Amino acid sequence: NDEPDPAARRDFFGSGLAKQAIVCALMQGPEEDYAKGEEIAARMFGPVLRSHRVTVEQMAILEPVLSETVAATCLSVIREALDEAAARGVPFEAARDFLMGHLNIEIAILFNEIDWKFSAGAQKAIEEAKPKLFRRDWKQVFEEADVLESVARISGGH
Repeated sequence: NDEPDPAARRDFFGSGLAKQAIVCALMQGPEEDYAKGEEIAARMFGPVLRSHRVTVEQMAILEPVLSETVAATCLSVIREALDEAAARGVPFEAARDFLMGHLNIEIAILFNEIDWKFSAGAQKAIEEAKPKLFRRDWKQVFEEADVLESVARISGGH
């Protein structure tokens, strides 16, 4: 987040300090119940920057697939890489600071927050590393059967 208040900047999960976007879906009930649910979500996770409405099926793509299956998994590998750099002799704080700085700019580039491109060297490293780090068919996790299976496992349905 880009909150100016230091305490709000440390609000990582809707603790009432930093504005954040929320995403809501109507799973059951009449259409007029959507507004009630959105209001409850806004109270739970406020202050709210903006609210997005999606379908239940789209919500299942967002969570667990996008946020946990893909993003949290990739980030856990990044954390393991940080630990590996430290295990290979790089001082942990130096590696962490270096990584956090790079993540900041890489996120800005990849999510179009700035009009920059990766350097030719960085592009080459990405191109060479992707097949080593990821299976060719990794996007399979977005297929309906995989989404339903993931939701069932996480929610105790399997």
